[in-house]
Amino acid sequence: MLPFDYQPRTRLIFGAGALSRVGQLARELGGTRVLVVTDVGIVAAGHAERALEALRSEGLEATMFDGVRENPDARDVERCVAVARAQGVDLFVGLGGGSAMDTAKGANFVLTNGGQIADYKGIGKASLPMLPLIAIPTTAGTGSECQSFALISDPVSHLKMACGDPKAAAKIALLDPELTLSQPPRVTACTGIDALVHALETAVTKKRGALSQLFSREAFRLCIHALPRVLSVPGDVEARGQMQLGAAYAGMAIENSMLGCTHSAANPLTAKYGVAHGHAVGLLAMGVLRRNLQNATAAAEYLALARHAGLNSVEELQTHFAALLPLAGLQVSLSQLGVTRGSLPEMAAEAAMQWTASFNPVEYSVLDFEGLYHEVLA
Repeated sequence: MLPFDYQPRTRLIFGAGALSRVGQLARELGGTRVLVVTDVGIVAAGHAERALEALRSEGLEATMFDGVRENPDARDVERCVAVARAQGVDLFVGLGGGSAMDTAKGANFVLTNGGQIADYKGIGKASLPMLPLIAIPTTAGTGSECQSFALISDPVSHLKMACGDPKAAAKIALLDPELTLSQPPRVTACTGIDALVHALETAVTKKRGALSQLFSREAFRLCIHALPRVLSVPGDVEARGQMQLGAAYAGMAIENSMLGCTHSAANPLTAKYGVAHGHAVGLLAMGVLRRNLQNATAAAEYLALARHAGLNSVEELQTHFAALLPLAGLQVSLSQLGVTRGSLPEMAAEAAMQWTASFNPVEYSVLDFEGLYHEVLA
C-alpha cells in the first residue's frame, strides 16, 4: 500500500435541506458578524436570502458580497476584502460554485494576514490565524469545499495562482443537493464533468496515496453513473446528491494528491477563449489519459478505477466518458469554440508553465501539449 498522512480539516455535512443549519453552525464556530460571499445568480435563485435568513434567525449579523465572477482574479478578492473589512466580519460563508468559495478563501487570506493575494501563491504562506469558513456548494464539481487552496487568477497574465494553507480550509462543508436543482443545464454538465476529471487525474498523479486513491475511486464511481442521470432527469435529487458527494470526495482526493496535465492544458483555454473550465477539461481528459497509459502504474490505476465503478476495462471507461459531451450538448472540438491552429503554440507554452503539470505521471513538453490540443482541434 502507498503511504499517506491524512489530517482532515473540514467537517462534512450532507443532506437535503442542510442549508437551514448554517446559522446554528456559524454560531457553534463563534461567528457573530458573517459575510456571505456569493454571485448574482445565486441571489436570483433565492439561495443567498435563505442563507441570510438562517444566519439572522440565530441572532447573527449577516451581510452579503455578491460580486463573485467566474474565474475570480486578484481584483475580485480585493473588492470582497473591502466589504469584509468595512463590516468587521469574523466568519465567512462561501455560497456558490468554486469561484465563490475561492473568493471567500482569497479574501480570508488578505483580511487576516495583510498584503495582497499574490503574496500567498504556493503553500503555507499565511503566518497568522484565519477566520472560520463555512463552504456551501451550489454546484457539484470543483470540490473546493474540501480543499485548502484558493485558485485566483493573475489579472495581467491570467495564470491561476494556487494559494494554499491548512488554515484556509473550510471548517465546515455543508452539502445540500437541493441547492443544485437551480443550476442551468450547461452548468450542471460542466461542473459534473470537472468532478469526473478530478477523480481521473487524482487517481494517477505522482503524489497519489492510499487515501487519495480511495476518494478518487469512490468519486469516479458516483459521478460516472449519476451525471448521465442528472443530465437526462434534472429533478432527480438522489442523483444530484450522488454528484455532490462525489465532487466533495474528488476535492478530498485533490487535497491529498493534486492534479495533472488535463488541468494544465485547460487553463489557457479558459483564459484566452473563455471556455468553461469543466468543458475544457472534458475535451482534453481522454487525450491525457491515452498518453498516461504509457506509464504502467497509471494504466493499472485507471483499470482499478474502471472496475470499482463496475466497468470492465479502461476502454469502457473511455466510452462512457466520451458520451458525456454530446449528451450535454457541448461542443466536441476546439475549432467549434473559436480556437485557431495558430494559437496552439502559445497556449501550449502557457500550459507547460502550470503547476499541476509537474504532478502528472507522464511528463509533457510544450510540443506534447501542442499535440494534445491538435487532437481535439477539428
